[in-house]
Amino acid sequence: MPNEVSKKNIINRLRTVKGHIAGIEKMIEEGKSCEDILIQIAAIKSSIHKIGMLMVEEHALDCLLNAENGKPLDREKVERVIKTLINYVK
Repeated sequence: MPNEVSKKNIINRLRTVKGHIAGIEKMIEEGKSCEDILIQIAAIKSSIHKIGMLMVEEHALDCLLNAENGKPLDREKVERVIKTLINYVK
């Protein structure tokens, strides 16, 4: 589970996405162009991807730093591995 700061960040991002979706609904009702609507959909996809990446990062940190054997790994090494994973999936 994300820490409180991360949780607030994720919730704020999700609320922003929710607002964008409402905006797209309005654009469709108003008959806006497909091009404009697709641009907004692409922005939402990007936002959702970023939220997922935040969740992956938080989960990896939590799992790796709170190892089952009671010996946490070095935080810098863990963060370097996570950054590598994030860069790979971009």
